[in-house]
Amino acid sequence: MLLDQMTSLERMTAYNKGEKVDRLPCIPSVGNGAARVIGAKISQFRNNGALIAQAQVESYKLFRYDVVRIFTDLYVQAEAMGAKVVYPDDETAHLACPAIGDISEVGRLQPPNPYKDGQLPAFLQAMHIALDKVGKEVGVIGSVTCPFTTASFLIGTEQLTKLMLRNPQAAHKLCELSLEANLVWAEAILDTGCGVTLSDPVASSTIISPRQFREFAFPYIKRLISYINSRGKSATLHICGKTHKIWQNMVDTGAACLSLDNVIDMAAAKEQVGAQVRLTGNVDPSAIMLQGSVDDVKSAVVDCVEKTYDAPKGYIVSSGCSLPTEVPFANIHAMMNTVRKIGFPVTKGKLAEVKQNPLNGC
Repeated sequence: MLLDQMTSLERMTAYNKGEKVDRLPCIPSVGNGAARVIGAKISQFRNNGALIAQAQVESYKLFRYDVVRIFTDLYVQAEAMGAKVVYPDDETAHLACPAIGDISEVGRLQPPNPYKDGQLPAFLQAMHIALDKVGKEVGVIGSVTCPFTTASFLIGTEQLTKLMLRNPQAAHKLCELSLEANLVWAEAILDTGCGVTLSDPVASSTIISPRQFREFAFPYIKRLISYINSRGKSATLHICGKTHKIWQNMVDTGAACLSLDNVIDMAAAKEQVGAQVRLTGNVDPSAIMLQGSVDDVKSAVVDCVEKTYDAPKGYIVSSGCSLPTEVPFANIHAMMNTVRKIGFPVTKGKLAEVKQNPLNGC
């Protein structure tokens, strides 16, 4: 493994100031794959903040990426509000049943208490532990599932899309409730000293129209980010799938960085919004990181860097979404070592050199 010349905090601080760094920041978005690092099963993370922290800290120490994200799945807030979630033995959780079956039941939903309800206390414990273990060398962040997606977990995506058309007032009521839940969760995360990252996969243009995004997702994300900013923190916003028709709206939420899925063109994103917001993405987590070879990973990383390294607001190398749990460790090392080989400042000559030469088993 090639060695870094700076800690992650030193690198991110200098990069944010436009100062010299040893390489571009890189975040492979290792999620539940961290369980593999410590020989644990994903199901063991349930209500076990100490184990979540151990896995994420040891994963960071193994790969030396630039953010430690305390995350297992998107459902922890909705589950704390009554949604039923299935936890397979060694796979990522999935939603079994929303919290309510009909909008008439919305009155029984309340924002959860982050210190008492569901798995939220375990995640706060994990954040505290991770900060204590590695917080002086790398940023530690918690994850918030944005209001629109949380609303879809509370009533079901199909029901929510019907409400948007037939009863928009009720859809807004559910999104407002979800925002309240997000705000108390974001507050608890920030109170630990961690940063916040935001995910809103159901708000993708693959699922809802840009017009629906602007009406039912955008205003709530904006209010959430406004609160985060008021606490002196910034937020990265990730929306899966096709987003090119809402990039400007995503910028207008106040997000400091847009995390973009592998289905979009980073060069187009740089051209359209790169002067307004930092970009991160978008190596394919499945076809490349999971199924590809070390050389495939190297080529994909070089391609993303070539397209985006000169974005005016900066660029962070990352996967297009959270990595599948079975991604080979060699491929994560390949992503990190390719970025190290490219170095900084990035030049076309260096990119060509890295593209042509093997990683030599690094």
